[in-house]
Amino acid sequence: MAKITLDKVRHSYTDTPLSPDDWALKQLDVIWSDGGAYALLGPSGCGKTTLLNVISGLLQPSEWRVLFDDQDVTNVPSDRRDIAQIFQFPVVYDTMSVFDNLAFPLRNRGVPEAQVKSRVNEIARMLDLESALANRASGLTADGKQKISLGRGLVRSDVNVIMFDEPLTVIDPHLKWQLRSKLKELHQEVGATMIYVTHDQTEALTFADKVVVMHEGMVVQIGTPVELFDKPKHTFVGHFIGSPGMNLLPCEVIEGSPSFLGHRVEVAEAVERPKDAKQIEIGVRPEFLSFASEGLPVDIVKVNDVGRYRIVEVSHKSQSIKLVTPENVPIPENKGHLVFDRAKTHVYADGWIIS
Repeated sequence: MAKITLDKVRHSYTDTPLSPDDWALKQLDVIWSDGGAYALLGPSGCGKTTLLNVISGLLQPSEWRVLFDDQDVTNVPSDRRDIAQIFQFPVVYDTMSVFDNLAFPLRNRGVPEAQVKSRVNEIARMLDLESALANRASGLTADGKQKISLGRGLVRSDVNVIMFDEPLTVIDPHLKWQLRSKLKELHQEVGATMIYVTHDQTEALTFADKVVVMHEGMVVQIGTPVELFDKPKHTFVGHFIGSPGMNLLPCEVIEGSPSFLGHRVEVAEAVERPKDAKQIEIGVRPEFLSFASEGLPVDIVKVNDVGRYRIVEVSHKSQSIKLVTPENVPIPENKGHLVFDRAKTHVYADGWIIS
């Protein structure tokens, strides 16, 4: 295992990048701790795969360095970085048995057969593949084949990092939860550094100890699932994580407090508008709004019952706001008042939280 450091890394696919849009990766300063379980989360095109390829050595960054355990490996080829990578689609040798598929990385490195057998049996037990070891891989389902891919990444004990590039995309929805749970168990048992790339927030939040959120080639926040939910540092994090996403309301800052269309909103600490800010917004998640006898006057627009809770859409002076209410909480018929949880209501300047 290894600590992985991206030191001011930037990458462009053009020879002469002239504008910020020319950079697939803008400046990244990220440290992945030895033995950590990380998710790299973001929409398609945000730079996740480019970043993965820079770490693996398939791409050499345009600027600065990649370090493994503080050793510069920027110019070290991928086959000498000791990385295991599991891809979106299962990669298996159909004509081989499950055992031989799992044993392949070890045999390819000349590991003694007794050690191969011991290690393969250990990984097969972790993945619930023991009963299928003698079977041909061609007879397995998609999730079974992906387990083989996972096993080939786990079978080596000398890897610096195991990287998963959207590994559950082709898996049936009802099996995804089982494999996500299994991956979490495997990390706790194996203790390897793992980076899990996905655009699915559920996969990221259930697998990782820390989530690295990317947006337009930048890392906008690194944090635990709770930190990302309670205090998004960027409005993109508030929008991308959560369903529905964070409400963003235009505001002014008056005497240290945000004012939304003339209504003062309580926040935990006084805020000051940055001098060069172009846009100021209040950010509050639907879960941190509630109905009360006094507060922001709103009209009830729509109520969606989704089982254990309801998503209520209201409006204030044509500004749409959503809140989540438990099923047992009464909802006003036509008009009501909203209160904001002051500890969970934040103010953003040009997308970034004002702290």
